[in-house]
Amino acid sequence: MIYDNLNNIAFYKGLSPDIYEGLKFLQQVNPDIAVGTYQLTPNVKAIVSEYTTKEVNENGYEAHRQNIDIQYLLKGNEKIACLPVEELSETKPYSEETDAAFYNAASDFSPSTFYLRSGYFAIFFPQDGHMPQLCVNELEKVKKVVVKVRSYY
Repeated sequence: MIYDNLNNIAFYKGLSPDIYEGLKFLQQVNPDIAVGTYQLTPNVKAIVSEYTTKEVNENGYEAHRQNIDIQYLLKGNEKIACLPVEELSETKPYSEETDAAFYNAASDFSPSTFYLRSGYFAIFFPQDGHMPQLCVNELEKVKKVVVKVRSYY
């Protein structure tokens, strides 16, 4: 997992051309962009959504096999919990259609938590179980971009 400010994307240029393309998109995206899916390159797409954060995410943690997630908030604040997949217990098997499996914490290992807000992004790799959509202090409506980068791991 990577958590950083968009002002630092030059540090990630050598990580992957596709990840860098997604970060450049986030750096210039207009907060008024319409909800929907935007194909940026053959390996990179951006999904813009709006929702209200939750006190508890009933889906638990999620992890992906085919895509790396780059998550970024255009409006609002959100807390995200993160644990390595090996510290999780599967509750819903992997679906190729949704590229997701869902989990609960399998140990007393404390998750890393951080706050996502405009200007900051998080990158989740296939080994990173993550639980997004959590409220910071109170429920609030957010607008989020999730850039899906095809993974070759």
